[in-house]
Amino acid sequence: MSLQSSEPRIYRAVLQLALPTIAQSFFHTLFFLVDRAMLGHYSTDALAALRLTSPIVWSLSGLLSAFSIGSVALIGRAVGAGDRALATATVRASLVFALGVGIAASGASLLGLDWMLALFPGVTAEIYDAAHHFLRIILFALPFDLLAITIAAMLQAAGDSRTPFVVAGAGVLLNLGVDSLLIYGKGGFPEMGVAGAAIGNGVGMVFNAVCLLAMLMRRQGILSIFDSSEISQRGKFKIWGTAEQSAFKRMIRVSSPTLAERVCRSFGYIGFTAIISGLGSTALATHEALLGLEAICYLSADGFGIAVAAIVAQRLGAGKPEEAERAVLAGMMMAIGMLGGFSLLFLAVPGSLLGIFTQDYHILALGIPCLTIVAVAQPFMAASFVLEQTLRGAGDTRTAFLISSLGWFVIRLLATSSFVWVLGWNLPGVWLGSTCDWIIRSFLLLYVLRRGRWQKAIV
Repeated sequence: MSLQSSEPRIYRAVLQLALPTIAQSFFHTLFFLVDRAMLGHYSTDALAALRLTSPIVWSLSGLLSAFSIGSVALIGRAVGAGDRALATATVRASLVFALGVGIAASGASLLGLDWMLALFPGVTAEIYDAAHHFLRIILFALPFDLLAITIAAMLQAAGDSRTPFVVAGAGVLLNLGVDSLLIYGKGGFPEMGVAGAAIGNGVGMVFNAVCLLAMLMRRQGILSIFDSSEISQRGKFKIWGTAEQSAFKRMIRVSSPTLAERVCRSFGYIGFTAIISGLGSTALATHEALLGLEAICYLSADGFGIAVAAIVAQRLGAGKPEEAERAVLAGMMMAIGMLGGFSLLFLAVPGSLLGIFTQDYHILALGIPCLTIVAVAQPFMAASFVLEQTLRGAGDTRTAFLISSLGWFVIRLLATSSFVWVLGWNLPGVWLGSTCDWIIRSFLLLYVLRRGRWQKAIV
């Protein structure tokens, strides 16, 4: 791959898909920042409680949405090959699976809530109670969240990143409105703190799912739950049949390594958070504030990754692997450039950025050195996000699983525990550990991409 060989139209294609996705990510990031800023100014315990709930919600969402990777790969290939019947069957199979798994996971998680929170020892009773209230509310909305994630991923794979962007923007505004009323108790509503933030999140999840599902009900949309015969009203609608069963089996085959990857990633992330929880409530609150800032970066990188994955799937479906390869390079270069800009910002005004979340002197003193480390990590994280999404879009999920598992268990946890417990570097050691992961992971992924075997993955 070479930069000179990348055609301008490939850059335009990546940007056309990436910019709405990145804007959508910024909407989510804005909500993430304001939500945590509200809770951070509400109380330090409330902000620290989110550090316990975040890995649980993030892990559940990541695990359950793993099968959307199969949907992305299959729909991208179908759109590239002009096979509407396959695309429709994949939509139906994905919706049925997402809703069923979401309901089952919600019920199981509510029953095991105390067990999940017991994974984080060393926190105060106030933080534990706040985290329990948040999760007890948000888990009821989990099926809607999974449905929204799955539909948005399918639309993006088909080349429509604007619809998820518009819906996400409206959902974020709704979230923020509910949060502003319920966290502090305004407009005659009760002061609910963390529980108010959870209700705001849940309302947004339901809104997103309903709006995106309505998009699939359109008979002439880029994706639809109706096939050609049903659109012409000559066929009888059915949600499940032979075509859906076949699509489902192909989705499972492609997605299974991603599920295994996210299981490993979730345990790794929980272990990572357990290390931080042992450093005390100040470290927990500081880490949550730092993640609020870094969220801008990794969601932006993921936006480019999602765009590249869609283009790769479509180009491979159309039998154009060279264009797929050029799209990878274009997306990676643009992601590195954007996150490099954030790195400079982190180095220039770290105190002002952390001040968005809190004015606590202890959090500021602990967090400012960490932001220097975060700045170093950004270009490597950008490359890793885009390259991992490339492998998933191509259907080479097994390789993505192996590299991600190596990063979490061998590199990140080992390095972090060494820096924190052996060398005694406290929270900066945590961020050094994650930076080591991103650096090594990005070089491994570059090696895999240059070998080119991902272009021949069977979907």
